[in-house]
Amino acid sequence: MIAERLRIALLVAVAISCTRADEGEARSDSSFAALQQRGETAMGVNQYTSEHVFESLPTGGRIVLQRKDPDSLGEAAIRAHMRTIASAFSNGNFALPGFVHATSEVPGTAVMKALKAEITYKPGDLPRGAEVVISTKNPRAVSAIHDFLAFQRMDHRTGMH
Repeated sequence: MIAERLRIALLVAVAISCTRADEGEARSDSSFAALQQRGETAMGVNQYTSEHVFESLPTGGRIVLQRKDPDSLGEAAIRAHMRTIASAFSNGNFALPGFVHATSEVPGTAVMKALKAEITYKPGDLPRGAEVVISTKNPRAVSAIHDFLAFQRMDHRTGMH
Protein backbone atom coordinates (compact mmCIF):
# COMPACT_ATOMS: atom_id res chain seq x y z
CA MET A 1 0.00 0.00 0.00
CA ILE A 2 2.78 2.46 0.92
CA ALA A 3 4.80 1.38 -2.10
CA GLU A 4 1.79 2.02 -4.36
CA ARG A 5 1.30 5.52 -2.87
CA LEU A 6 4.99 6.31 -3.37
CA ARG A 7 4.78 5.13 -6.99
CA ILE A 8 1.72 7.34 -7.60
CA ALA A 9 3.41 10.32 -5.92
CA LEU A 10 6.49 9.78 -8.06
CA LEU A 11 4.41 9.63 -11.25
CA VAL A 12 2.60 12.85 -10.30
CA ALA A 13 5.93 14.58 -9.60
CA VAL A 14 7.31 13.47 -12.96
CA ALA A 15 4.18 14.67 -14.74
CA ILE A 16 4.39 18.09 -13.07
CA SER A 17 8.08 18.32 -13.91
CA CYS A 18 7.43 17.49 -17.58
CA THR A 19 4.62 20.05 -17.75
CA ARG A 20 6.91 22.76 -16.36
CA ALA A 21 9.62 21.84 -18.86
CA ASP A 22 7.09 22.03 -21.71
CA GLU A 23 5.93 25.45 -20.47
CA GLY A 24 9.54 26.67 -20.40
CA GLU A 25 10.09 25.35 -23.91
CA ALA A 26 6.91 27.08 -25.12
CA ARG A 27 8.07 30.38 -23.59
CA SER A 28 11.44 29.90 -25.23
CA ASP A 29 9.84 29.17 -28.59
CA SER A 30 7.57 32.22 -28.32
CA SER A 31 10.62 34.30 -27.39
CA PHE A 32 12.44 32.96 -30.44
CA ALA A 33 9.42 33.68 -32.64
CA ALA A 34 9.38 37.26 -31.32
CA LEU A 35 13.11 37.58 -32.06
CA GLN A 36 12.51 36.29 -35.59
CA GLN A 37 9.69 38.81 -36.10
CA ARG A 38 11.83 41.72 -34.87
CA GLY A 39 14.62 40.46 -37.13
CA GLU A 40 12.29 40.49 -40.12
CA THR A 41 11.22 44.03 -39.27
CA ALA A 42 14.85 45.18 -38.96
CA MET A 43 16.33 43.26 -41.89
CA GLY A 44 13.46 43.23 -44.34
CA VAL A 45 13.48 39.46 -44.91
CA ASN A 46 11.82 36.43 -43.35
CA GLN A 47 14.28 35.05 -40.81
CA TYR A 48 13.04 31.47 -41.18
CA THR A 49 13.87 31.47 -44.91
CA SER A 50 17.25 33.13 -44.41
CA GLU A 51 20.47 31.90 -42.87
CA HIS A 52 22.76 33.77 -40.47
CA VAL A 53 26.40 32.99 -39.85
CA PHE A 54 28.33 34.69 -37.03
CA GLU A 55 31.94 33.64 -37.46
CA SER A 56 34.73 34.59 -35.06
CA LEU A 57 38.06 35.23 -36.78
CA PRO A 58 41.52 35.96 -35.34
CA THR A 59 41.22 39.68 -36.18
CA GLY A 60 37.48 40.03 -35.47
CA GLY A 61 34.76 38.21 -37.30
CA ARG A 62 32.12 38.13 -39.94
CA ILE A 63 28.35 38.38 -40.09
CA VAL A 64 26.68 36.66 -43.04
CA LEU A 65 23.01 36.78 -44.00
CA GLN A 66 21.77 34.92 -47.08
CA ARG A 67 18.46 33.75 -48.44
CA LYS A 68 18.12 29.96 -48.46
CA ASP A 69 16.69 30.08 -51.98
CA PRO A 70 17.23 32.63 -54.76
CA ASP A 71 15.08 35.72 -54.15
CA SER A 72 16.18 38.94 -55.84
CA LEU A 73 14.06 41.24 -53.64
CA GLY A 74 15.19 39.50 -50.45
CA GLU A 75 18.81 39.56 -51.58
CA ALA A 76 18.60 43.30 -52.28
CA ALA A 77 17.04 43.88 -48.84
CA ILE A 78 19.84 41.91 -47.17
CA ARG A 79 22.55 43.81 -49.06
CA ALA A 80 21.02 47.15 -48.07
CA HIS A 81 20.70 45.98 -44.46
CA MET A 82 24.33 44.86 -44.27
CA ARG A 83 25.52 48.22 -45.65
CA THR A 84 23.31 49.95 -43.07
CA ILE A 85 24.69 48.00 -40.13
CA ALA A 86 28.30 48.40 -41.32
CA SER A 87 27.79 52.16 -41.34
CA ALA A 88 25.91 52.24 -38.02
CA PHE A 89 28.45 49.99 -36.26
CA SER A 90 31.33 52.13 -37.63
CA ASN A 91 29.69 55.08 -35.88
CA GLY A 92 29.32 53.11 -32.63
CA ASN A 93 25.56 52.74 -33.10
CA PHE A 94 24.35 49.31 -31.99
CA ALA A 95 20.67 50.20 -31.56
CA LEU A 96 19.56 47.73 -34.25
CA PRO A 97 20.95 44.60 -32.53
CA GLY A 98 19.43 45.93 -29.29
CA PHE A 99 16.05 46.16 -31.00
CA VAL A 100 16.27 42.72 -32.61
CA HIS A 101 17.33 41.08 -29.35
CA ALA A 102 15.06 43.23 -27.14
CA THR A 103 17.87 44.27 -24.83
CA SER A 104 19.41 47.59 -23.91
CA GLU A 105 22.93 46.30 -24.52
CA VAL A 106 24.07 43.33 -26.58
CA PRO A 107 27.24 41.73 -25.15
CA GLY A 108 30.45 43.22 -26.56
CA THR A 109 28.85 46.37 -27.95
CA ALA A 110 29.93 48.72 -25.13
CA VAL A 111 33.59 47.94 -25.84
CA MET A 112 33.01 47.97 -29.60
CA LYS A 113 31.47 51.44 -29.24
CA ALA A 114 34.34 52.69 -27.08
CA LEU A 115 36.93 51.34 -29.55
CA LYS A 116 35.01 52.24 -32.72
CA ALA A 117 38.00 54.13 -34.19
CA GLU A 118 40.03 50.90 -34.06
CA ILE A 119 37.45 48.62 -35.73
CA THR A 120 36.51 48.44 -39.41
CA TYR A 121 33.25 47.07 -40.80
CA LYS A 122 33.41 46.12 -44.47
CA PRO A 123 30.18 45.08 -46.21
CA GLY A 124 30.31 42.82 -49.23
CA ASP A 125 27.84 41.09 -51.52
CA LEU A 126 27.54 37.30 -51.53
CA PRO A 127 25.37 34.95 -53.57
CA ARG A 128 21.83 35.25 -52.13
CA GLY A 129 22.86 37.98 -49.63
CA ALA A 130 25.77 39.79 -48.05
CA GLU A 131 28.33 39.89 -45.27
CA VAL A 132 30.04 42.37 -42.98
CA VAL A 133 33.67 41.61 -42.14
CA ILE A 134 34.70 43.10 -38.80
CA SER A 135 38.44 43.72 -38.31
CA THR A 136 40.76 45.18 -35.70
CA LYS A 137 44.30 44.89 -34.40
CA ASN A 138 43.23 45.65 -30.82
CA PRO A 139 43.05 42.44 -28.71
CA ARG A 140 40.42 43.98 -26.40
CA ALA A 141 38.25 44.81 -29.42
CA VAL A 142 38.72 41.28 -30.82
CA SER A 143 37.48 39.85 -27.52
CA ALA A 144 34.43 42.16 -27.56
CA ILE A 145 33.66 41.24 -31.18
CA HIS A 146 33.87 37.55 -30.26
CA ASP A 147 31.48 38.14 -27.32
CA PHE A 148 29.08 39.94 -29.68
CA LEU A 149 29.21 37.14 -32.25
CA ALA A 150 28.85 34.39 -29.62
CA PHE A 151 25.70 36.09 -28.29
CA GLN A 152 24.34 36.38 -31.83
CA ARG A 153 24.99 32.68 -32.51
CA MET A 154 23.23 31.70 -29.31
CA ASP A 155 20.21 34.00 -29.65
CA HIS A 156 19.70 33.29 -33.37
CA ARG A 157 20.27 29.58 -32.66
CA THR A 158 22.81 29.24 -35.44
CA GLY A 159 25.23 26.95 -33.60
CA MET A 160 28.91 27.01 -34.42
CA HIS A 161 28.36 26.58 -38.19
